[in-house]
Amino acid sequence: MTKKLISPAKYIQGPGELKKLGEHVGAMGKKALILISQGGYKRIGKIVEDSFKETSCEILFDYFNGECSKNEINRLVQLANDNNCDMVIGIGGGKIFDTAKAVAHYVKSPVVICPTIASTDAPCSALSVIYSDEGVFEEYFFLPKNPDVVLVDTQVIADSPVRLTVAGIGDALATYFEARACRAPCRGNQVAGKPALAVGGLATMCWQCLQKEGKAAKEAVDAGICNASLKTIFEINTCATRS
Repeated sequence: MTKKLISPAKYIQGPGELKKLGEHVGAMGKKALILISQGGYKRIGKIVEDSFKETSCEILFDYFNGECSKNEINRLVQLANDNNCDMVIGIGGGKIFDTAKAVAHYVKSPVVICPTIASTDAPCSALSVIYSDEGVFEEYFFLPKNPDVVLVDTQVIADSPVRLTVAGIGDALATYFEARACRAPCRGNQVAGKPALAVGGLATMCWQCLQKEGKAAKEAVDAGICNASLKTIFEINTCATRS
């Protein structure tokens, strides 16, 4: 069976990186549709706006309605087309990312993902989980490619609720066992292939890092600091678990 490994085209992580969002992605389009929650906009909207001031890329913010539903995706596709947006940026959590990825697929544009929490591996995946408008699961929407850019501002995530980082640690712990199951005879992965050797290596590294750094990372979030252990956990939760 063919071996396959999929991952984002570019992964960027560090403190204050959201201030450089425009610098990183401004040349990828002429106008970006930015999907964000109202709370997220109040928290970091000004940072994002300022990051694009020295670029030629215009930005259009729109508030997420709360569910990655077909109606929400269709609404945003229409909004992007009506405003000639040729790039989609999702800022926030998993459902925003899944919606942004689906919208970008339909408008045939690059998609940029900016997590503000580290509770999910959705930022890097080529998948959108579709729900009804009422939040009932409907289907998995497998996408032809992973996000073009994933940008993680470690300081922004360090300021998020500790329970979300702990949830991400729990989610990431399953990665080793998922990869091991996919490597079993007659088993494949979600892209209709066998995992590449690098996948098993990443899964093992995830397990080892979580065992070594998880407790110290949780204590760092409790204390409101962003230490080396926490940065490692952010990378494991967000990137390494979905490559």
